[in-house]
Amino acid sequence: MNDKELRLDILEELDIEPSIDAADIGVAVDGQVVTLTGHVRSFSDKVTIREIVEGIRGVRAIADEIEVRPIGAHITADDEIAKRIVNTLKWNSSVPDEKIKTTVTKGWVTLEGQVEWHYQSTAAEQAVRRLVGVTGVNNRLRITPAVKPADVSQRIQKALQRDAELDASAIKVNVDGGKVTLEGRVRYLGERRSAERAAWSAPGVTEVVDHLTVA
Repeated sequence: MNDKELRLDILEELDIEPSIDAADIGVAVDGQVVTLTGHVRSFSDKVTIREIVEGIRGVRAIADEIEVRPIGAHITADDEIAKRIVNTLKWNSSVPDEKIKTTVTKGWVTLEGQVEWHYQSTAAEQAVRRLVGVTGVNNRLRITPAVKPADVSQRIQKALQRDAELDASAIKVNVDGGKVTLEGRVRYLGERRSAERAAWSAPGVTEVVDHLTVA
């Protein structure tokens, strides 16, 4: 697939996604590296666009230069955003809200603290980025698992094998404590993200280092 065809595929995928308005998004492709420009109404839209592009076959890398411009001239005050975050995390059963500290500066949210599982960190970030007024999220939550199972590598390999889109035989998994390093080859950026998700799915994983190459 050449760059022109890839660009058309990306534009088509963005155009048919009902949850976003891609009218103000620019797409450029050079050597299968995609540059996204323009502006969106929320940080959630920005993330959605990036995830859509990551899943398109042929995309090797993404430069995300999309700007978040909240609807209307009024920008939600930082203290109001902070209150919404506290309430949102409190009612999210996947998030240990008492272990999370939130800081908001000009719409940018920083999450700090410790959780036991990667899914808790992900759930907290996803809940926050959907809120009105949020322009970005800096997730600094540390994962400190209560248990570190000895079969982390085996669990990850099985997760890779269960993913129909992945060639598990081309991926090598190295485990050092809670740190997992992925090496080998994948065919496009979406496969790379799938491999990372498989690595994070194992209990006891505190860090994933991705050395996979897109070929």
